[in-house]
Amino acid sequence: MLAVRDIHTYYGDSYIIQGVSLDVVPGQIAVLMGRNGAGKTTTIRSIIGLTPPRRGSVTYNGEELTRLPTHEIASRGIGLVPQGRRIFASLTVREHLAAATNHRRKETWTLERIFEVFPRLGERLNQRAVHLSGGEQSMLAIARALRTEPECLLMDEPTEGLAPLFVDIVLGVVQGLRRSGRLGILIVVHELPIALAIADHVYVMGKGRMVFDGLPHELGQQRDIQERFIGVGV
Repeated sequence: MLAVRDIHTYYGDSYIIQGVSLDVVPGQIAVLMGRNGAGKTTTIRSIIGLTPPRRGSVTYNGEELTRLPTHEIASRGIGLVPQGRRIFASLTVREHLAAATNHRRKETWTLERIFEVFPRLGERLNQRAVHLSGGEQSMLAIARALRTEPECLLMDEPTEGLAPLFVDIVLGVVQGLRRSGRLGILIVVHELPIALAIADHVYVMGKGRMVFDGLPHELGQQRDIQERFIGVGV
């Protein structure tokens, strides 16, 4: 579905992503891990076109994306849950979901279906986002992305800063999306137990490069990778 091949991304003269490759497969969850500053968010931004790579290739269903603007990439069926959620404080839940509607694709994520997955959002439909809890804002960020009717979903630390109850809710939703069999998911997480529990495939980054590319049980056996590039046991 999504193939990233040897991308190189810069911020000005700073060389951030140094030849990263990864794949996202329909019906599977790919987890991207690494310490702060490893390049995870820049990788997501490179894929979605916010910080286009200077070299390398990003293809989606065989189509080259690297020269397309972000809104065109999104219209192809790639959704984004950005780091920090990026909720508009002054907009209501209803307004967020209305603004995200993708009129170029068949509507499958109706409001009714959204509220089946996230009942809390239905209860707070007319509340402004500023009055939502962190967990509710995370739900809204995911629901907003689903309203764009994605076939591939990029999620940048959707559980960051959440209470355990909301972490469980978000991860339950992510695993439920995988079970649909059609949606491919690339999710950035910090916690190794979460990664090992939800991933079909795991990528670990260190200083702009991929240092591990394999199955969850293989990462579970790589103590050196865990300590050096994730921070487990440090």
